[in-house]
Amino acid sequence: MMHAVHDLMFLYLLTCLGQNGHGSEIINGKNVPQNSMQYMASVQINGKHVCGGFLVSEDFVLTAAHCYKNSPMEVVIGTHNLKKVNNNKMRYSVQTCKHPQYDKVVSGNDIMLLKLSRKLQLDKKVKPIQLARKEIKAKDNVKCQVAGWGITETNDKAVDVLRWVDVPLIDLNVCKKQWTFEKVTLPKGVICAGGIKSENGFCQGDSGGPLVCNGTAVGVASFNMKKNCIYPNRPNVYTDISKHLSWIKNILKKKQC
Repeated sequence: MMHAVHDLMFLYLLTCLGQNGHGSEIINGKNVPQNSMQYMASVQINGKHVCGGFLVSEDFVLTAAHCYKNSPMEVVIGTHNLKKVNNNKMRYSVQTCKHPQYDKVVSGNDIMLLKLSRKLQLDKKVKPIQLARKEIKAKDNVKCQVAGWGITETNDKAVDVLRWVDVPLIDLNVCKKQWTFEKVTLPKGVICAGGIKSENGFCQGDSGGPLVCNGTAVGVASFNMKKNCIYPNRPNVYTDISKHLSWIKNILKKKQC
């Protein structure tokens, strides 16, 4: 009975967050300079941005599993401005590879690989990002950023130009305690950054984007609190990439789900 009540509370939380528990856009951020963050990808359905993602090889983009829709999905790679897309060169249809243990955000494993319909050409505008090999912790005192095309304030509209912001890592024990106030038990294998200790964080439309620390992707944006991007409130939650490296590498090696 207690498990059922917990699940209902979390479903309510995700409903408040937005469809499928999407996170948010970049709060208090700036436009990303040209010729930087060349790994960023826009995950789209019917030509509309739904989530962020990031290039991890010539064939694959990494994003959040909750971004999956039972509709043909595409990614746009090679531009920071979603109004300036060369469909022949920048748009790719994809095959979805959700983590086999993903069920819902409350269960964790909120991670998904997207196999591109064709191998892309790496150049100064398109470069994959290195993935973290080990768990990162707040005590490591590293500088981290999150980027995306999401909304820039609660109930606002999404942006066309990619934005980024610095976010502080949050100690996992502090993060867990903060989320107990929402009657939420965090799943295993997550990282917390932003949302508290600063006014910076992500918002609707930023789910699936990378948490980048010292130039390395360490997390995948998963969820924030009740669609509320007026920070500080509760820590933003990311899937810990280091916990899924073997699964990622296996798919990249086989080049199929």
